[in-house]
Amino acid sequence: MDFGTSWQGSSLRENLERRGVSRRDFMKLCGGLAALFAYGVPEVPKAHAEEISTQAQEIADKLGAVEKPNVAWLQLQECTGCMESVLRSGGTTVEDLVLGMLSMNYNELVMAASGEAAEKALHDLNEQPHILVVNGSVPVDENGVFCMIGGKTAEQVLRDAAANATVILAVGACAVYGSVQAARPNPTGAVGVDEIIRDKPVINVSGCPPIGEVITATITYVLTHGTAPKVDAEGRPLFAYDQRIHDSCPRRAHFDAGQFVRSFDDAGARNGWCLYEVGCKGPSTFSPCPIIQWNLKSGWPIGAGHPCIGCTEKDFFDKFTPFYATLPHVVGVGVEASVEKLGWGLVGAAAAGAAVHAGITAVRKSRHREDEELLAAFGEPVPLPMPTVPGKETEQ
Repeated sequence: MDFGTSWQGSSLRENLERRGVSRRDFMKLCGGLAALFAYGVPEVPKAHAEEISTQAQEIADKLGAVEKPNVAWLQLQECTGCMESVLRSGGTTVEDLVLGMLSMNYNELVMAASGEAAEKALHDLNEQPHILVVNGSVPVDENGVFCMIGGKTAEQVLRDAAANATVILAVGACAVYGSVQAARPNPTGAVGVDEIIRDKPVINVSGCPPIGEVITATITYVLTHGTAPKVDAEGRPLFAYDQRIHDSCPRRAHFDAGQFVRSFDDAGARNGWCLYEVGCKGPSTFSPCPIIQWNLKSGWPIGAGHPCIGCTEKDFFDKFTPFYATLPHVVGVGVEASVEKLGWGLVGAAAAGAAVHAGITAVRKSRHREDEELLAAFGEPVPLPMPTVPGKETEQ
């Protein structure tokens, strides 16, 4: 897959113009990227349109001036799902063209060359500065024999490719943490890229697979800014991984109301209730899934009725299995559940309203404290609104 022949001008903008991309379409792409980098959403918030416009112009100037970048895309111990996510992301024509303008002279999954020709392409690429993208974990047990490419271990292939790399992206749960291969008992000794490459920063784009637009946005950030984006404690870009799925989930109101799916064919499932009790790991998973989604916002796992399995988190396969078991210690008692616990049969009709209100208030306070203790490890806890009674002030 050599895109070198499609590069006919000195800059990316010049090449896009030759390919018929209008300035309007290019600026629309840059505006979406500016919104994603600044606010974690791919659409421009109306309240910040002017600010985003300025940032979009800056991105357009820098991205348009980029000269042909070289990219080595390694696939080590993995399933090719991450590359499939990029290829089938449903991105716009402009995004496809921007990626198409990369001189990606080595990618095992989609390149035409094989054997000695492929090895020569990688060797020649390694000799010059390049962006390195890695899918897949690195097996280190038994001298790395579990994954060999061209007679070399995956570790040696990675080290050779990283030597002259200007930026390194570990893309997907396998490259970031080792993923399923690293799950107990980890027979191959699988590790993530940053456990092998320690003399250079590694940007971790986690997920199994990550959203295609997050992968392309991270690459575009590097191209436009010439440096890595700000990252969290796990090395993930903050513009994409700075909030829990739980905080932006469209089913969050059902969680707060105590409306839970208890089996996949019950009335709650048909009504789109919260999936927490059938194993959703959204309360402890950082990812932009509910905001960006897949395939031009056409869907995502929870939207399709399946609980989040926490695939962007470290060691998720060991920490979160069995996947359909309830995440421990996250309090899931809400309004309806509280009423059920109190039991209408235990209170008189005249006292029912006051008793329910007092019970809800107590449960809310208790749950707020427990949520803070549990979720502190995953970021700022979300304040839970206190219920109100008409004509009275909210109880504190």
